[in-house]
Amino acid sequence: MSKWFEKMDRGHTNVIYSRIRLARNWDEYAFPSRLTRSQCGEMVTRLKDGLKDISQMDGHKYQCFQLDTMKGLERQALRERRIINRAAVERTEPAALYLSEDESNSLVLGGDDHIRIQMLAPGLVLDELWQKADAADDYVNERFSYAFDEKYGYLTSFPTNVGTGLRACVVLHLPTLSKVRKFQSIVGDMSRFGTTIRGLYGEGSDNHGSLYELSNQRTLGQSEKEIVEMVTKAASQLNNQEMRVRNAALGTQRLEREDETWKSYGVLKYARKISEKDARIFLSQLMAGEEDKLISFDRPYSLYSLMVGIQPANLNLWASRPLDKEEIDPVRAAYIRQNLPEIAKKKEQ
Repeated sequence: MSKWFEKMDRGHTNVIYSRIRLARNWDEYAFPSRLTRSQCGEMVTRLKDGLKDISQMDGHKYQCFQLDTMKGLERQALRERRIINRAAVERTEPAALYLSEDESNSLVLGGDDHIRIQMLAPGLVLDELWQKADAADDYVNERFSYAFDEKYGYLTSFPTNVGTGLRACVVLHLPTLSKVRKFQSIVGDMSRFGTTIRGLYGEGSDNHGSLYELSNQRTLGQSEKEIVEMVTKAASQLNNQEMRVRNAALGTQRLEREDETWKSYGVLKYARKISEKDARIFLSQLMAGEEDKLISFDRPYSLYSLMVGIQPANLNLWASRPLDKEEIDPVRAAYIRQNLPEIAKKKEQ
């Protein structure tokens, strides 16, 4: 089955995808960091057994993985695909993962919190994802009683998640807006909305690929609906600002933009070795060019899926063998050549 990020119909916006994550803890156990290895193993086993019929929750087919016995490369690949975080990658105590076939829905058991529910989908669809996450939350809560305080809400391992335990996130592609002088002030203004924005692959000029993650700052003192609406509004504003500055650039520098787009395609299509940094930059330029209809492909295709696939762990899995430092750039170029779609042929007049 194809993955959710391979089906990227964003509706002609700069929003790449939305994510909803809920942090929950079972009231029968202390937080994971305070459990012995034996207690953690017992808890994870009980959670897995109680959720073994999870497919009944939403009709998705799920596979269960034991994270602590999974190979490090496979765990790192899951992190690159935004399924687990660094803590789950590095964790040595028992932990498990229920993952849907298309990787859009997941539950991490025994990570930072006892249970973390996550929903992913292309485009700006936070409200839709929240409805799904809420249903999944009810399904789990029917089987396991949550740690909950009448004053503070859901109790979590990190104080920043106390309250709703909800993290609403939107990833945007901002290749033009991020280059304007006032971008840092725009980033600062996001706090007025109660949101924060950071580079997906680094900070400032090191965020090659111009992908930015927008999320809520607080989980306490606001309802889930208010958080979802707040982040959706902020994402819409950023998207509109990106479109304004990009349309302005098209009006005065169309030839330069076309040249940049087509050169990026040429490098990606024919390069025999390419670094991750350069690949992200050229893919970003190509994504913007396709969005602005400066280039079109012979079939619908998610360029973001290439952003995922060019990362080291996923490249190693694609190659089906360990890659040394000298091999990684040639293999990355081969991966892009194999997967990059052909340019659409112009219709005859």
